[in-house]
Amino acid sequence: MSTIHWIETHPRSARWHSESGLPLPRTVVVADDRMRAAVAYRLACEGTALLWRGDFHNARQLLSALDRRVGRTAPGAVDTAAETFRLQRRFRAHRARVLGKLLVLLDAEHGLDLRRAPDVRRAAAEAYGDFDGPLAVALSELLGVVSARQWREKGVHVPALEARIHPHYGVFAPTRSEYVDLVAQAPLPRGGRDVRVAFDLGTGTGVLAALLARRGVGQVVATDVSARARACARDNVGRLGLSGAVRVESGAELYPPGRADLVVCNPPWIPGRPASDLDLGVYDAGGGMLQGFLGGLAERLEPGGEGWLVLSDLAERLGLRSREQLMTVVGDAGLRVVGRLDARPQHARARDTDDPLHAVRAAEVTSLWRLALPVA
Repeated sequence: MSTIHWIETHPRSARWHSESGLPLPRTVVVADDRMRAAVAYRLACEGTALLWRGDFHNARQLLSALDRRVGRTAPGAVDTAAETFRLQRRFRAHRARVLGKLLVLLDAEHGLDLRRAPDVRRAAAEAYGDFDGPLAVALSELLGVVSARQWREKGVHVPALEARIHPHYGVFAPTRSEYVDLVAQAPLPRGGRDVRVAFDLGTGTGVLAALLARRGVGQVVATDVSARARACARDNVGRLGLSGAVRVESGAELYPPGRADLVVCNPPWIPGRPASDLDLGVYDAGGGMLQGFLGGLAERLEPGGEGWLVLSDLAERLGLRSREQLMTVVGDAGLRVVGRLDARPQHARARDTDDPLHAVRAAEVTSLWRLALPVA
């Protein structure tokens, strides 16, 4: 971690932390209830961070005022969906940088020493772990941490499981049901007979691993490169009483040792560089995970086994990848397509007509591609 410095009767400092990868603020000034929104916005746009020392609820109001000044979408019009997507992503990064200039301090016990501040200690401890305070974080990020704690506590109902999944902070939540439903509906290899081992690559919350176990797979090996995701998956399979059927391992090599009758992979759907670890559930740098899954599948399948690729066509509709490119990678990996199931989007963004990418999102199709080895 880096360190920020400011003057508050005397020189002070605190460690700086940003989950979203915001850069270290070079200039920090103290702000309180007297800070006007127009002044705060100008300072934030200039790169000056505002360390809040006033009332907590007033800080939230100031953050909302900054948000209104930044706006929700990038101004102007562009010709293609790809250009719109890139423009909106740049704008979201700009918005995050501006809002991320309003800072608060967490003490060594993960608490906030501000008037009318809520108790954030449990949420901050789960997100940040132990640290020697004080720790400076963006208020916008801390509010996200608190919101994520509420999601973790109440869970997300997954109809296909008839149970709740409890996402941890920084782990992609299964709020979109279509990809889970596809895995619930797809016919198991060999008609469901003798599916002894399945791999779930990039397991996240463990929702697909749990679903496979519920469908009768003997042993599911779930992998993920993220320590947070592995802890989350273990928590969820334990809550569901499936610890004996699901084993969670590191995903540093993507595939675990051995072979499987079924390999499931739901990689990030957008080939692009993630700005931080929080983006890893959405962006697959250079399509690396997708290519790693396809390139390694043939040598990891048992005879008669299948690989299930769960993938949206959003990247194709944005012009970031073509269907021909995808099929070329499948063919080059020595695989054939034996079936495909499709699902239309059910999430709220597909119905948001104010979204600059509404037409693309409304037309999006998520598919489960059933892949197998060539017929001998």
